[in-house]
Amino acid sequence: MAKKAKVAEQSLDSILWNCRNALRGTVGGNEKNRDAVMGLVFLKFAGDKFEKRRAEIQAEHGDIPAFLEKDSFYRSKNIFYLTESARWSHIAQNASANDIAIRLDTAMADIEDRNPPLKGALPQRFYATLGTRKEQLKSLIDEINKIDEARFHEKDLIGRVYEYFLQVFAIDSGQGGEKGEFYTPASIVHLIAELIEPYTGTVYDPCCGSGGMFVQSVKFVERHHGNRLKISVVGQESNSDTWRLAKMNLAIRGISHDLGDRAASTFADDRHKDRKVDFVMANPPFNLKKWRGENELADDPRFRGYGLPPVANANYAWILHILSKLDVTNGIAGFLLANGALNTTDGAEFPIRKQLLESDKVEAIIVLPREMFYSTDISVTLWILNNNKAARKLNGRKLRDRRGEVLFVDLRRWNENIYEKSFVQFSDEQIAAVKKLYDGWQTGEDYADTPELCKSATLEEIRAKNYSLAPSKYITFIDHDLEIDYAAEMKRIQREMRDLLKAEKQSQALLETAFKGIGYAIK
Repeated sequence: MAKKAKVAEQSLDSILWNCRNALRGTVGGNEKNRDAVMGLVFLKFAGDKFEKRRAEIQAEHGDIPAFLEKDSFYRSKNIFYLTESARWSHIAQNASANDIAIRLDTAMADIEDRNPPLKGALPQRFYATLGTRKEQLKSLIDEINKIDEARFHEKDLIGRVYEYFLQVFAIDSGQGGEKGEFYTPASIVHLIAELIEPYTGTVYDPCCGSGGMFVQSVKFVERHHGNRLKISVVGQESNSDTWRLAKMNLAIRGISHDLGDRAASTFADDRHKDRKVDFVMANPPFNLKKWRGENELADDPRFRGYGLPPVANANYAWILHILSKLDVTNGIAGFLLANGALNTTDGAEFPIRKQLLESDKVEAIIVLPREMFYSTDISVTLWILNNNKAARKLNGRKLRDRRGEVLFVDLRRWNENIYEKSFVQFSDEQIAAVKKLYDGWQTGEDYADTPELCKSATLEEIRAKNYSLAPSKYITFIDHDLEIDYAAEMKRIQREMRDLLKAEKQSQALLETAFKGIGYAIK
């Protein structure tokens, strides 16, 4: 008997690709497809966690419905209670049903009803109006059903799947501006977390997108063997669809959070007014226009002492909003902005930047490589603001007094690590190198200004540069043309030209001999 051919087991990337293909050609485009996939991913992982906890309860208390169906036994472990029809096992078994779309919508409604923290987070009456055929939904459910920890032993399988879909849909959408910024590449968020060190306290994001900053904050604590329960996350998001994604993302990971009671504009409707936090991590929409009316927010306390940011660009409005949220004693923020915010010399932005520097709020400016983002190929800057640059002990390190200094770092050449064909990301080794540089500057140990990489500039030097924050104004750049030995280079060129002319003469002689051989003479 012939042996059966061994079927190659699908890779995780292959399964995720098939999930994307299952919805190709549906009505509604990338955003609806993204929400359709993310909703099912949520159901799958919520179901897996539920079943695992259910088995633990059964092992401890036996097969007793009063225990197995008790909501509090699940919520005490940060796991959502699911009614039978909302469990993934039920959905997967009924994937071929004619009413599968209605079953999915019912499951979402039931989960929200039994778990108040999810109120408003899950798509409601969505799948029945999506415009997909039942065969497409079955195909999608079948693919997502293959993703489980028994097959894939990744450190953060939920994060791997979740971020994949956020990433690819952001790429496919090709959106710029406010909508296109909802996904910040994980390696950048990882870098921010390593630099500001959110070990304990409250982390705030005023434009939280899908919640990636919060996830990386918790990952940072776990990487450094801290207690994730000592971190609380607070945020806000103006886009209602993305706000729901964030709540799903955090909920499925068991991260408690306060994203406000609804999606709302941070500027027009601050849902955490007067709240002070220990850390801010953010990636605001780049160069957001018309963020306020011409006569709005003129007396807003967030801008007091600095000036009112211009209507035409919200970059400095984000900076001042972030600064207003920081604990006045020890608050620290890491956030991203377009490079244009570094260098404006006129209008309303210049006096704000000048006052930020004179108030000694800016700790570091780090320019990142181009093409790290899915919605723009521009180079962007990581800002670090710090309300305490004085000498002190922090997280086991003895920091020196950095008042009156700013660290400038230029990472634009760190662009060799490519993924998704054309996007740049930082490796763990690169992140560790930046962390070492930054820590060395803070402590005064093992740091030196390095041409084409970093420079510690004094406030006097910055004043002399008209308060510019462009690292290129301070970091030494080497003219590599000056390294050329011109005399030796000219001799090399002359030698090559002589050899070329000699070879050409030999070729001409051979050609004349060949023509003579057939009775032609070259004149």
